[in-house]
Amino acid sequence: MRISIVIPVLNDEEYLKVLLADLAHQTLPADEIIVVDNGCTDGSADVARSAGAIVIAEKNIGIPAAAATGYDRATGEIIVRCDADSRPPTDWLEKIDKQFKEDPTTGALTGPGFFYDLPLGTRWIGSALYAVGYFFMLGSALATIPLWGSNMAFRSALWNGVRGRVSRTGTKIHDDLDLSCAAQPNFVLKFVPTLRMGAAGRVFLRPRGFRDSSRLALNTLARHGGINGIFKRWQSVLGSK
Repeated sequence: MRISIVIPVLNDEEYLKVLLADLAHQTLPADEIIVVDNGCTDGSADVARSAGAIVIAEKNIGIPAAAATGYDRATGEIIVRCDADSRPPTDWLEKIDKQFKEDPTTGALTGPGFFYDLPLGTRWIGSALYAVGYFFMLGSALATIPLWGSNMAFRSALWNGVRGRVSRTGTKIHDDLDLSCAAQPNFVLKFVPTLRMGAAGRVFLRPRGFRDSSRLALNTLARHGGINGIFKRWQSVLGSK
């Protein structure tokens, strides 16, 4: 299957250099890497071009707009998404390809992360707490597995089915959670424990990072019906069993 990687970028030059080097050493190479320049004023675009990536511009600031523009441009049957600070192991794309080939019912998949830049004594604890909060608590609100933008992949058919229902503007929601909500009624979202990804712990390191991230999650859930939306999603899941 043809694989496209989409990376939204805003002044992430140094992170991007490392990521593109990691992607160049995958056991299964991507067919295309799309870097979405979301208003960069540093050398991110030049770094991407030097590595052979396709660079496209999205002037509307915000990951929802940048990510959607990248997905629209992707030509692969499988669209893979990560962030500039993601640190994939060498077999990351190979595992993704295998999962989709082995299970035709899977519409999207995601996996856990490890925060490589937290203080040594808190890396595992922080990673575990974030995983519980994100995948368990948000999963309970979605009645399915929430996709995590630093480490996720989905079929182009899924994107074509939900592209009109996701937000493409602003900075007040989580685009990955928004995509998860839009996909939940019609597509199987799968969590793969072995699909691990290194990620920067920015949510812990910046002031009020965790609080702000939680607020964006609530905004995203509100966009999809709030409490009533949670009830309807569970009603749909339980009613189909």
